[in-house]
Amino acid sequence: MHGPDAAQLVFRSPDGSLGERVLRRGDEASLEIVEQSARPFDADASAFKLAAEAQRIQLAGLFDPMLAVTTSDIRPLPHQLRAVYGELLPRSPLRFLLADDPGAGKTIMAGLYIKELILREDVRRCLIVAPGGLVDQWQDELFLKFGLRFEIFSHDLAESAFGASAFEDRPLLIARMDQLARNEDLLAELGQTEWDLVVVDEAHRMGAHYFGAKLEKTKRFLLGELLGRIARHLLLMTATPHSGKEEDFQLFLTLLDRDRFEGKHAKDAHRSDTSGLMRRMVKENLLTFELALGRRAIPDIDPSGDLRLRSDDQRRQRQPYGNGSVHLAVRALRRLPLLARSDSAQDSTAVTHPIAPAILHCALGSALAFSRP
Repeated sequence: MHGPDAAQLVFRSPDGSLGERVLRRGDEASLEIVEQSARPFDADASAFKLAAEAQRIQLAGLFDPMLAVTTSDIRPLPHQLRAVYGELLPRSPLRFLLADDPGAGKTIMAGLYIKELILREDVRRCLIVAPGGLVDQWQDELFLKFGLRFEIFSHDLAESAFGASAFEDRPLLIARMDQLARNEDLLAELGQTEWDLVVVDEAHRMGAHYFGAKLEKTKRFLLGELLGRIARHLLLMTATPHSGKEEDFQLFLTLLDRDRFEGKHAKDAHRSDTSGLMRRMVKENLLTFELALGRRAIPDIDPSGDLRLRSDDQRRQRQPYGNGSVHLAVRALRRLPLLARSDSAQDSTAVTHPIAPAILHCALGSALAFSRP
């Protein structure tokens, strides 16, 4: 239309309006190449896809509220899910005592909680304090079940940190309770650090006592007070929180809330109110929907809402385990309010529904496992 030495140019101005101009050969001298201000699209496609996938995984916690469950090598039970997603995660900052009976899987609950907070980028530095005989078990459980690489604090580790603190250099650390409590230098060094989350196993060992009007604090108790000051989230775990002395129990609770429990407990005058600070579940109230492969036990729900196990004779008269587990999942989902019972009469069932996906996940997984030859 304009001849071989002309070109029609259509462009968009900064205000968004479209423009049109005819450029001729004589206009070449007035033209110049301007560097692109936006990000170029000439990168390697495979590298771009890898970066996009990494970003997607990083944001996965925003779309999956139970990402730690689906990315861990565990099959959690309902009471474990309810502890993590119903009691621990909604509280921020956390000050909580997990006091379920032995065998309830408190290590699994702590691992789920730690990994969930890491995936949500709420925790970068985590310290676990446990008795010396349990530190190796903690390290193995966290790595094998949750893929979390924690280091165990030792003198060799401390000496290898030239010109720095081993507590500062290691964001994921497990330390022995007595090693810290009995070493003033380590306590001073620990006091200079900050942690997003501190978990204390066998926390009942951090005790204090009244002798007349005098308060005697053990070294372990002083360690507990220090941990409370340097931690944003503090989780205490023990199966025996109460030694039978109410005043000692109240002193123990000052590690979580000093304002509420400060001062000597008046005997027979009042009792310690642990609402919002403690969960205690005994074995009789623990729920299950599967057992080991060899036993092929089928859980069932009786009319009262309890999840129980059928006997071998009853099991032989039922359908195969795979179909039974799916049937169980449907029945369990219908009875979610009943499955939510706890020791506290004030406890509501509004937080029970997060366990629904895990019930289906575990039950369907069991069905597939038992259907294989």
